[in-house]
Amino acid sequence: MKQNIKKLSVLAIILMLTLSACKANVSRNDDGSLSVETSVTQAQLQEIISSSIADPLIKSLTVTLQQGYVSVIGERERLNDASKTDSMSFRLDLGVSNGELTASISDAQIDGVSIEQNRVDHWNQTIANRIANIGSRNENAQLQSVSITPEQVLMTWTVVR
Repeated sequence: MKQNIKKLSVLAIILMLTLSACKANVSRNDDGSLSVETSVTQAQLQEIISSSIADPLIKSLTVTLQQGYVSVIGERERLNDASKTDSMSFRLDLGVSNGELTASISDAQIDGVSIEQNRVDHWNQTIANRIANIGSRNENAQLQSVSITPEQVLMTWTVVR
């Protein structure tokens, strides 16, 4: 009976990851836990960042995966003059703290003027939550590592029973 429950749990985790928007590789560790490697593409990350910022004045946003970080540039319509736009940009770094994904935006600017820190803090939290949500669908999952390459964001999770 225990063996069937274990198999069913593993099957459920694999099914959830398969149905999610990201790719996943699953393997069993010596201690019985699972190691789950998930990847997020540039297109998926662009959608996550755009929806996390949720600013209707942003007319274009381009996310570029670099080695170790994400570069984001865009155009934002002026509030009082829709015929003019300002350029915006920031750097996004992803990390791990206590088994959770962290996002850290730096150099956030609109036409060379720093974006308010409270807005950046909100974006950090929202982006981290949304990336983690597509990367792991199990409450017992702990993030072990995250890496960014020009092709993808790769996260490695440990899932315990």
